[in-house]
Amino acid sequence: MLKDKRIAELVEHDQQVAQVLYYFGIPFYEHSDQTLEQVCALRGLKVEHLLRALESPHSHVQEQEIPLLSYPIDLIIEYLKHSHYLFVKHKLPYIGKLVENFKAGHPDYELVEKDLKVLYPLFLQDFIEHIYEEEDTLFKYIKTLEQAKKGFQNPSRLYQLMENCLLQRCAIEHEAYDDEMAGIRGITRDYYLAPDAPLHIKVIYTELINFERSLQVHARIENQILFPKAMALENEVKQIFYSKARWN
Repeated sequence: MLKDKRIAELVEHDQQVAQVLYYFGIPFYEHSDQTLEQVCALRGLKVEHLLRALESPHSHVQEQEIPLLSYPIDLIIEYLKHSHYLFVKHKLPYIGKLVENFKAGHPDYELVEKDLKVLYPLFLQDFIEHIYEEEDTLFKYIKTLEQAKKGFQNPSRLYQLMENCLLQRCAIEHEAYDDEMAGIRGITRDYYLAPDAPLHIKVIYTELINFERSLQVHARIENQILFPKAMALENEVKQIFYSKARWN
């Protein structure tokens, strides 16, 4: 039974179990040799609750399952902002804890440990700044265009925003920023795992790989759906704006 298995055994079988345990307040690396039942007793948790969480399949909504192309642009923005929230409040702090508490104890990963502990906090800070800037500039500008299309926008302010080519600049910068994980892939040698790699590094690499996949999906949604819709909206607003200007 799962409750009689050691934490290390559960995580070795499926590295994503570590994340479920983490959200129940159980860092796997602090309880590797204890059974699930023992840890629950220690933490004052009902083993049945944790078992249900562990036995439910890991649900990952695939990009192709969401008809984002047919969504209005405001819902696409809300979807992307929700992804930002999950990145900043859940996924990235969890990976940060894994990195912070990683002790290699293995010659192949001592340098990886040192490099990750330096690079990951820098990556995290840069990534969060990028997200907030995107929400404060790109998303805000698109919402301004939506308001302008409905006639709820100051013409002089709108003209200034459109003349700054904000959308085109954001698209170029975004394309240049698409490979945020290049540095981490470099120091991990594309997440290479030796046959005797420690369990902790397996968990870190699993989470980094999953996060990178989420970023790739996120970038595709922005580049292939959001930006084309936003540019079409901007062109429509420009036509309305210049048409009105000719009559004034």
